[in-house]
Amino acid sequence: MAADRPSERPSASLFAETVARPDEPDGQKRLTPRVGKTLFEPTGRIPRIRLENADYSSARYRRSRVIAIVESRADRASVHVCDQLRDLADWETLEDGSRPDADGGGTYYRLESAELRSFEDFHLELESPVDAFDCDPDLLVFASRHSGDTGPLLTGHFTGNFGPAEFGGEPDAVADACPNALARLLEAFDEHAPEGYDVGMECTHHGPTAVGCPSLFAELGSDDEQWDDPAGAEAVARAILDLRGVDPHQRRQIVGFGGNHYAPRFERVVRETEWAVGHVAADWALEAMDHPTTHRDVLDAAFAASETEVALVDGEWPVLEETLEDLGYRLVSETWLREVDDRPLESVDAVEADLGRIDDGIRFGDRRADAFDVVDLPAELVAAAQGIDPDRVREIVESNAVAFATENGGSRVGSRAAVPAADEAAARETIVAALAAVLEEKYDDVTVADDAVVAERTAFDPELAREIGVPEGPKFGALADGEPVTVDGETVSPQRVRRQQTDRFPK
Repeated sequence: MAADRPSERPSASLFAETVARPDEPDGQKRLTPRVGKTLFEPTGRIPRIRLENADYSSARYRRSRVIAIVESRADRASVHVCDQLRDLADWETLEDGSRPDADGGGTYYRLESAELRSFEDFHLELESPVDAFDCDPDLLVFASRHSGDTGPLLTGHFTGNFGPAEFGGEPDAVADACPNALARLLEAFDEHAPEGYDVGMECTHHGPTAVGCPSLFAELGSDDEQWDDPAGAEAVARAILDLRGVDPHQRRQIVGFGGNHYAPRFERVVRETEWAVGHVAADWALEAMDHPTTHRDVLDAAFAASETEVALVDGEWPVLEETLEDLGYRLVSETWLREVDDRPLESVDAVEADLGRIDDGIRFGDRRADAFDVVDLPAELVAAAQGIDPDRVREIVESNAVAFATENGGSRVGSRAAVPAADEAAARETIVAALAAVLEEKYDDVTVADDAVVAERTAFDPELAREIGVPEGPKFGALADGEPVTVDGETVSPQRVRRQQTDRFPK
């Protein structure tokens, strides 16, 4: 859980203790995070998102990315990872006599896109470590150990304190995050992790809070065996090298609040959507922060440091949600993030304004359009077709609509859709024709007329069966299935109890 040493932990009241290790600093005990709160889908107003207009054509998004790597000689896992780094690449060895060896001076190492320096102290005790580097880095990576009862684990996280500063840094302060780099780090961990190692991300915790550029911890855990494991150290080293050339930020990122220390919900967002995740204040951090209205500065700082105005709240934190909305931030659900994915945010806002909210069942289709019209679909036809093949009906609407309404918790297509304005009539007619084709599985003849879809079939008529004395029950079922039955010694054929049926579905 903690990165540099087992003593660096969030509030002990939120964690379960295990046995202290004799070689751990200050005799500190290991702490295991408790389970987070239950899922909560926030509601409320929908302010416009401004982050889409950020200037991503500036020089810092065009020039080559350079990373700074911090080695802590107080952390043997950090030393092992950095030994692997020195072996994996053709570094230039340089000397810096302008600062003490303990503060990143002395011997250091440089590649075209990376610089590696060593410090005497634990990472979380460093103040503005970027000042030691000559490379003007875009990203700083702390090569670190991870401590916890989590087994072999490669993990990454950002630093900061949503409340008191128990383990480095300043209270109510966060370091600049790099959500896109963390997403790439997880991918790199997946690629390089030795057999038996898990990969994950953690919430924001401990110092330093003043780094000097966007930063993250890349950690090897979670105990002595892994800290001394060459394969594990090599995996972290390779993942760090994979961060060369990576932008710290991307266009779509969020701040997270609530949930477990190991942030499974926010990791899902990173792995399964187009959104990256910046700072995450887990349940224990929110409880340590206390009342949100008195800590608006650190909330603002988390958004600024993550370069976003969008938040996902995991759990029930009504006062926090009210405070975030008062501050002008947008609260969204995981469903919203998944549905929006890489779609233009202006179009998303327009769909939610004209068709309905994603959290109320609106889903996006395959069509993309700058302008759309909302149309009513023929409700009776939609219902009849869904009774025959609901999956096919959804495919039809999805392939022809920009977005559409759903019912029954999103499981069934509704009767309204947004279609491209440029071919509104054609899109609707295409949907109607395809739905009519679904009816052919049940009806003998289907015709698309000017005002309706007309479907005809010869079908079992229960009233005819009753008139000739067929008892309700299994024999009704047999006749409906086209099988003859015997009633009072007389054979009744299916044709005797069938009647022509015509159904009209208004267009």
